[in-house]
Amino acid sequence: MASQPLAFTVNGQAQTVLVDPRQALLDVLRGQLGLPGAHRGCDAGDCGACTVLLDGQPVTACLVLALDCQDAQVLTVEAVAQGPVLHKVQRALVEKGGIQCGFCTPGMVMATIALLGENPNPTEPEVRRALAGNLCRCTGYQKIVEAVLAAAEEAA
Repeated sequence: MASQPLAFTVNGQAQTVLVDPRQALLDVLRGQLGLPGAHRGCDAGDCGACTVLLDGQPVTACLVLALDCQDAQVLTVEAVAQGPVLHKVQRALVEKGGIQCGFCTPGMVMATIALLGENPNPTEPEVRRALAGNLCRCTGYQKIVEAVLAAAEEAA
């Protein structure tokens, strides 16, 4: 199949790349745009390690066809910190011990940012529901949930 042009905005920057029609958004972000923050985990949309925001909504980039992002806005974990200053979600994860190996962290951060954008004061069950698509093998989730609630409290 012939490559096709994809024009979209990634982390506030207009981008135009040639993509194979079968290519996943994750491959474009990592391979063509040099943004490794969305991690390749299961390639089946089950682990959440590749979560990014597509027009403000969390999606697993391994399951989104790149060409479906034509004229869309994509936000990756690379754009959430302000230089050396961590985003409140990232800071809370560090402070509450919600990071161990770090593999799931970018997806957790992006899912949390989406949650807090829609619901700035979530309850614990709402946090757990919002993060249900993001798997973590290390923390047992409690510290991650505590971090999300702390980030929401900081914003209030």
